[in-house]
Amino acid sequence: MVTLTIDNQTVRVAEGTTILEAAKSAGIIIPHLCYLKELNEIAACRVCSVEVEGETAMVTACNSSVVEGMVVHTNSPRARETRRINVELILSQHDCLCATCVRSGSCQLQRLANSLGIISLPYERELPKGARGAWTTTYPLYRDYQKCIKCMRCIQVCDKMQTVHIWDVDGTGSRTTVDVSHNRVIKDSDCTLCGQCITHCPTAGLRERDDTDKVYSALANPELIPIVQIAPAVRTALCEAYGVSPQEAPMGKLAAALRRMGFRYVYDTCFGADLTIMEEANEFLEKFKNGKTKKFPLFTSCCPGWVRFLKGKFPELTDRLSTSKSPQQMFGAIAKTWLAKKLGTEPEKLFLVSIMPCLAKKAECDLPTMQTQHGKDVDCVLTTREFIRMLNADRIYPHLLKEEPLDDPMGTHTGAGTIFGVTGGVMEAALRTAYYEVTGKDPDPDLFADIRTGPALRERTYTLGGADVHCAVVSGLGNARHLLEAIKAGKVHYDFVEVMACPGGCSGGGGQPISIDDEERAEARGQSLYALDQKMALRLSHRNPQIEALYAEFLGSPLSEKAEELLHTDQGAWEVTECY
Repeated sequence: MVTLTIDNQTVRVAEGTTILEAAKSAGIIIPHLCYLKELNEIAACRVCSVEVEGETAMVTACNSSVVEGMVVHTNSPRARETRRINVELILSQHDCLCATCVRSGSCQLQRLANSLGIISLPYERELPKGARGAWTTTYPLYRDYQKCIKCMRCIQVCDKMQTVHIWDVDGTGSRTTVDVSHNRVIKDSDCTLCGQCITHCPTAGLRERDDTDKVYSALANPELIPIVQIAPAVRTALCEAYGVSPQEAPMGKLAAALRRMGFRYVYDTCFGADLTIMEEANEFLEKFKNGKTKKFPLFTSCCPGWVRFLKGKFPELTDRLSTSKSPQQMFGAIAKTWLAKKLGTEPEKLFLVSIMPCLAKKAECDLPTMQTQHGKDVDCVLTTREFIRMLNADRIYPHLLKEEPLDDPMGTHTGAGTIFGVTGGVMEAALRTAYYEVTGKDPDPDLFADIRTGPALRERTYTLGGADVHCAVVSGLGNARHLLEAIKAGKVHYDFVEVMACPGGCSGGGGQPISIDDEERAEARGQSLYALDQKMALRLSHRNPQIEALYAEFLGSPLSEKAEELLHTDQGAWEVTECY
């Protein structure tokens, strides 16, 4: 242990602890911008500089270890002046038009400048430009070079956590900036659109493509019938924005809010998740029964970021992806067919908006394999952040509204569909229905609950009908890469594997609200979804009465010819760089 003094307080911490972490343990917060623990500890911003007695130069707290007897001053006149100068230098190369910025209020640079009382800049402003021209505005991910502060967070998150290597340093000296690696433009890269670079960016240097105007236009078009589906992970994140208990995550209040916005019909994507379970569970069982002639494992396909990663980095394994569409796309396919008929309208008149915790969903709905003669199955995707901006623009606050029911049909869902929003939830939900298909009996809904906890890569073996099924669940693309490499090397064998691109699953998706304090909230959001599952009367997808009606009236049975036509897709029929 090491004893030191920080701002006249005696602090005792383990050897090797950084000054930043030592101060935090004593309740002393040292400001910083670029720092991400274990990911980005390079002191690029210099904002965390502190004064250490005996040192002539200022010391960066984020990557400097404590020393026995060290005396640190975080708010001495010299420390304050250094911090202020460093922030002013950053602002001299930053677009400071905060009123028109999507991160206003959640921008770490804005908060820091305000806390330092910076109301004018003593330095000449010089805004950077992209080395390869203007950004592709049609791409779901948007980079604003003039808001980038060169903190390198996006590079480190993409390299170390997701291992996709999309970003790199470009230029030299004062012209140094961050751009797409290998002299590529973004539309020609193999970006997975996981959005983790966005959620870890301290400013609005990265954000999603704004599609709110498309939705406003559709809501105002008298020739269209606007309908909406909202993912379960969105509900728990919205609780944070409006002060509602995460254990409630009331869909009824969101239904009321969405109708006030102008949507004619409101649904929960959990219906699509229940439908996905029916198809994917049966797809797995069919493959498992014919194991000698099939390639294993069967990979889940409900996460488009993961699908893009596999196709871009391990294309030789694409044929092991489930052909089942994601819940978003299954919902869209049924909405433009069965639901349109139920509503007595032409499919072309339905304008379906998805509200998702995900950036990659914007790309998924544009794929050529996700449309029919009626047009796109899903017309537009909004992230959770875009949805919150629209609610605030219309001064609609869900927590103040009375709950309203969802519309029917397709308005009933189960707990199994709800847990799709957390890593491990897809696997658990599928196993619940697979158990029924094999044994003819409903399982205890919590029979497979042990797959919920553990490391980022979890392995379990379950017995279905006397046969052992080897399962794995993994979240985060870096962890997925390790798994795929082990599978390719023959070091491990699995029958069924669930992969989520974002750590923690959809709850930690790239379209979710961004914490100004770098707090990771995926786990807490996921636990809220499990709590919702526990409270539901229906917890098994095959017991959803509206799913049963859909098959009885329209699809016939899982994996039927009609189901294959509408609910399954050719995963090899498109390229990662298509559609932009």
